[in-house]
Formats: sequence, C-alpha cells, structure tokens
Amino acid sequence: MSTNDARLKKLKFRAWRRGFREADLILGPFADQHVASFSEEELDTFEHLLEVPDQDLYAWIIGREPTPPEHDHEIMNRIKQFRWDAHEARGDNNGG
Repeated sequence: MSTNDARLKKLKFRAWRRGFREADLILGPFADQHVASFSEEELDTFEHLLEVPDQDLYAWIIGREPTPPEHDHEIMNRIKQFRWDAHEARGDNNGG
C-alpha cells in the first residue's frame, strides 16, 4: 500500500468514526466519494477539518452556526453541498 493509499484509508476511517453519528453520516459518505480525487492540499484541508470538535463542525455543516473564516473554504462548501444534495435525494425538503 502506498503512503497516499494509507492516508486516504485513514481519512475515510476518521470521517466515518467521529463518535457523533450525525457527523459520521455526512462526513463518511463524503470521504468515500471524494477524497480519492483530492489534491494533496485538499487532503490537508479535509484532514484539518476532521480535527475540529464534532459539535462545532456539524453546526457549521447544517448552518446552525456560521463557519469561521479559517474553515470557510471550498472543501467545507463541498461538504455542505454534499449534505444538501443527499437530503434532496431523499426528499427531505427542510434539509435536515
């Protein structure tokens, strides 16, 4: 296994097993679908997001709290859009 493969596997594991089910159900599928296509910089950004406490990260994703400027970037926007698209696909009109 290459170093990059090991890193991707670790990131997917961390995204799925945060200990906060609601966050797991957004971040896990997002990681499964997207991290393999991320650049090194995007992987760094995603990895940094995974270090944020679950309650904070989840509040930003669902829009309950504003995303702080240091985390308001393309990867966070993609996660928010991923969550919205998943809810739309299920017919959950209120998005959460």
